[in-house]
Amino acid sequence: MKKAEIKKVVLAYSGGLDTSVIIPWLKDNYNNCEVIAVCCDLGQGDDMQFINDKAIKTGASKCYVLDLREEFIADYVWPVVKASAVYEKKYLLGTSFARPLIAKKLVEIAEKEGADAVAHGATGKGNDQVRFELTVKALAPRLAIIAPWREWDLRSRDQEIDYAAAHNIPIPVSHDHDYSMDKNIWHLSHEGSDLEDPWNAPQDALFEVTNTPETAPDKKEYVELEFVKGVPVAVNGEKLSPAKLVEKLNEIGIRNGVGITDMVEDRLVGMKSRGVYENPGGAIIFYAHNELENLCLDRATQSFKQMVSVRFSELVYDGMCFSPLMEALTAFVDETQKTVTGVVRLKLYKGNIISAGAKSKYSLYSKEYVTFGEDEVYNQSDATGFINLIWLPLKVRALMKEGVLK
Repeated sequence: MKKAEIKKVVLAYSGGLDTSVIIPWLKDNYNNCEVIAVCCDLGQGDDMQFINDKAIKTGASKCYVLDLREEFIADYVWPVVKASAVYEKKYLLGTSFARPLIAKKLVEIAEKEGADAVAHGATGKGNDQVRFELTVKALAPRLAIIAPWREWDLRSRDQEIDYAAAHNIPIPVSHDHDYSMDKNIWHLSHEGSDLEDPWNAPQDALFEVTNTPETAPDKKEYVELEFVKGVPVAVNGEKLSPAKLVEKLNEIGIRNGVGITDMVEDRLVGMKSRGVYENPGGAIIFYAHNELENLCLDRATQSFKQMVSVRFSELVYDGMCFSPLMEALTAFVDETQKTVTGVVRLKLYKGNIISAGAKSKYSLYSKEYVTFGEDEVYNQSDATGFINLIWLPLKVRALMKEGVLK
């Protein structure tokens, strides 16, 4: 679609620096087009009424405010938990699985409003541009996509801040505090500023969600988490909705200083970046889920699922949530989770998560078989033939090296 043909644009709007600047920029550069803002409440804690009013005051004709907290956790977070998908062994994908949901809502509203295009505030260096656009292309391939960061002549966050000041746009950052942050009910991420040097440890003042381990209480706390088919459903015996459960575990994790991750990760676009993540509730959930799988899954399934988990995390990170491979892997994961039902008890202490018990009616653990005491179910002499068979390839190779193999 030609630029002059775009009359109505649906913008993913957060009220942050990038999207605050984008509304007037779109009107200036796309023939005074109509801009419809879409603000998705994923539990980031923003004043949604303020954001709605700000969008209108800065040029949007309309602002949709969508409460997506329950849908976000149930349909986008839980599948990742069931898959045990952690990107590069550390990142719990807090931003990654939020973008496809937002993009899906952009498509729905663009179709409802008869819009010509959707727009987002992701930079040309990051992963989010891919996550937004792959989702749009998968769901509405004929919609035009506008990515201002790949078009405008603003080349830094400092220039954006100056642009906002020149247009009298209130923004939540300054030249002195210019971290790039993304927050939702699952996590808070920090990038940029002094974190761009991996040698710089994150300052304590950086953390806005959780306590640091040093400031956590000098007292252990126990938490019990119940799962049904791989999905957490209750905390300390209290049944909760998906979003309420995460909120509850966030409260517990925050006061105990758990869930801080500092990592250098590989972006999809080819560069490494450094991020610091606050993920108190998510860290507890992933740890507990792993403990229950250790109890309920057999060795072969666990081993293969570990490979699937890596690929699953890459698909989420790369924005391929609506791909055929994701559908296939999800079917495998769901099959593995049919017996991942039970209760896990954890001990939290000054940033640490420590196993403190697990039980399940589907447990594959048998004290009768594994006991060091006398038993009536296992013949230890059977191990001789077992070892001889496993050893056979090693024996043949050793004989070959000795030159005695006939």
